[in-house]
Amino acid sequence: MNFGQVITAMVTPFDEQGEVSYAVAESLADYLISNGSDGIVVCGTTGESPTLTWEEEYQLFQVIKNAVGSRAKVIAGTGSNCTKEAVYATQKAADLGVDGSLQVVPYYNRPPQDGLYEHFRTIATAVPQLPIMLYNIPTRTGQNLLPETAAKLAQIDNIVAIKEASGNLEQAAQIRRLSGNSLDIYAGDDALTLPMLSVGGVGIVSVASHLVGKQIKQMIGSFLTGNIEQAEAINTKYLPLFKALFCTTNPIAVKAALNLRGWNVGGVRLPLVALSQPMQADLEKVLQELL
Repeated sequence: MNFGQVITAMVTPFDEQGEVSYAVAESLADYLISNGSDGIVVCGTTGESPTLTWEEEYQLFQVIKNAVGSRAKVIAGTGSNCTKEAVYATQKAADLGVDGSLQVVPYYNRPPQDGLYEHFRTIATAVPQLPIMLYNIPTRTGQNLLPETAAKLAQIDNIVAIKEASGNLEQAAQIRRLSGNSLDIYAGDDALTLPMLSVGGVGIVSVASHLVGKQIKQMIGSFLTGNIEQAEAINTKYLPLFKALFCTTNPIAVKAALNLRGWNVGGVRLPLVALSQPMQADLEKVLQELL
């Protein structure tokens, strides 16, 4: 396993002017790896990558890698719906010393499966020294990376993992069946971590681990060591939190939760907007009950 069991898809903190707060990002990364995270995705969906400039992203990669050092894996979100752009960004991230790259299925242009294969193959072969995690999230990209394509990509040496966020457990099971142990499968939804483990998953790219990273780590460990009852109990306890953090478009709710817990991560950039007052009240109630 290249990246560990609990990988936090980290938010990007902003200051009052909406600029990236690199100091808070550094502190948050340090906190996360002290509280259950084996790795951190920087500038993924939760990190608001669509509204960050490449210059901001490159600086975040460097700041977070310097803060984390060798204590955890830093996985750079360098995907794009432009293959050439993704290659350049991934090469740049590799030069900055990150430990891996998250590559999302190209969005909007909706390439066929052959196009998806060629897109990811081109990126992987351009940066052969860097481990790559594929990222399948059809609700955001408009295209589903099929198990057959994922298994074919797994034959490329540095394509080592997939964040399978289709919400389809049968699809995850098919990826495991077709790829064997050549592709580490990560859940992309905290509420599906436990069932994903049951069909061959190895862990979670998590949002909730900002708040309950140690507990998620314990849940995974319990399941993998055969203590299914304890794993189920942890999942049941924190399921309301998992759901509350996705009451609206991510990362609106998790940023609100972090601010409520004393982390000054700021707001979100347009076109995202702040959490509504009713949702904020519901989130506060869940946090008070569970944390």
